[in-house]
Amino acid sequence: MTATNTPSTSSAPTFNIDQSLVPKCRAERTVSPIAYAFMWIGDGVNLGNMALGASLVFAGVAIMNALQTLVAALIAIGIISSIFALNDRLGYRTGIPYVVQLRMSFGIKGAIISSLLRGIPAIIWYGFQSWIGATALNEIFKVCSAGAFNNVFICFLILQAVQIVLSLYAFHAVKWVEILISTVIMLALMYVFCVLLLNHKTVIAEKWLYTKGTWGLPFFSFIMMFLGNYAAIFLSAADYSRELRPGLSHAKRGLLYFLPIVIAYGFVLTIGAMLASVTANANPVKAFAIVVNNPYITVAVSAFIVLGAIAVNMVANIIPPAYIITLLTKVKYKVAVTLTGLLAIASFPWILIQDSSAKGLGMFILTYSAFLGPIVAILLVEYYILRKQTIDIIELYNEKGQFSGVNKPAIFAMLIGAAAAFCEVDLSWIIGFVVGGCAYFILMKYTFKHSPFKKGTIFEQ
Repeated sequence: MTATNTPSTSSAPTFNIDQSLVPKCRAERTVSPIAYAFMWIGDGVNLGNMALGASLVFAGVAIMNALQTLVAALIAIGIISSIFALNDRLGYRTGIPYVVQLRMSFGIKGAIISSLLRGIPAIIWYGFQSWIGATALNEIFKVCSAGAFNNVFICFLILQAVQIVLSLYAFHAVKWVEILISTVIMLALMYVFCVLLLNHKTVIAEKWLYTKGTWGLPFFSFIMMFLGNYAAIFLSAADYSRELRPGLSHAKRGLLYFLPIVIAYGFVLTIGAMLASVTANANPVKAFAIVVNNPYITVAVSAFIVLGAIAVNMVANIIPPAYIITLLTKVKYKVAVTLTGLLAIASFPWILIQDSSAKGLGMFILTYSAFLGPIVAILLVEYYILRKQTIDIIELYNEKGQFSGVNKPAIFAMLIGAAAAFCEVDLSWIIGFVVGGCAYFILMKYTFKHSPFKKGTIFEQ
């Protein structure tokens, strides 16, 4: 079986692995293009991305004007969409998940290391996002109970229980949850946008639209921040594309990433920058309360935060680590998503959210992000350059076959790329991506001459 074929229900071979990780056949792939697009809209409309837009405004004056922000966002989204469409192709063609795709470059044992670099941060962010959502849920309960209820931890457990139950249904739940949440949030944001535009257009024009701004390092740093937000998600693109209905061209799939991200991210970033321009407050929650003079604003903003946390977790932070747990422990998928939720609780997010933990959390983000650029570059070099988009899928599941063990060039290239990324923090992702990809090509060509991982590549002897 090559990468150009998708298994059918009648001809799919038997794999010694949990059913959730075997190649998805055509009949199992039920996510429509519309539902897929809404999934990425739901992922983009959250408070964290609004804060990214607000970060463009310092002391009430924008570091970058509206045009510069738009250009930077379009460049970043163009890169993101291109990498998504390139890296999702193997999963879309064959139905394999990301953890199996990694075996192609890193080997069956080596893939454990690279998969954990995606899974562990996802679990921590799962807990972190849930705790943020729980604090907002607690505010809703306080208002509804006239102050009689005030317990964030109980709200956290309630939110985790809800998310675990939803995740048990995998993409069947994701697509409906994302459609509902993204629609509700987008309508709410349109209302806020209209309020800002009608009541504060002069201030917004003065402090953001027509400010001088810069095309220098802050411009490129913003692009890197934008890319960093998606670095983990497009790395595991196969986990999503394997659920999408077959028959779409590569260009159409690229649009399924580009348009929703433009709609969601573009809108949320714009509102974040507008709020900060009007209020000189970088915290979107506080800025909302200042701009929208409404007695129910606390409930409305809190509901936005809760829904946004669920939307992000359902797409980015639950399914990828669940697949990794299934692969490593051999447990069933439903057990794995439950364990993922429990591990998110065990990450102690109430500690991570404290100001005293901010430096350590920032270092953690910097550390794992440095590895993500090199890993995706290695996968793209492997599939498109070394293997010319042809791979024996059955062999990827053979634990005693060609891909057993560790492919050392991939591990070394990942480390080299990560080391280079640390040299310039503001441009870390792109540096790690370029250096890691180049290092992998060179190491595969000139080292480990008799490695079985060269079989089927342009370097096969």
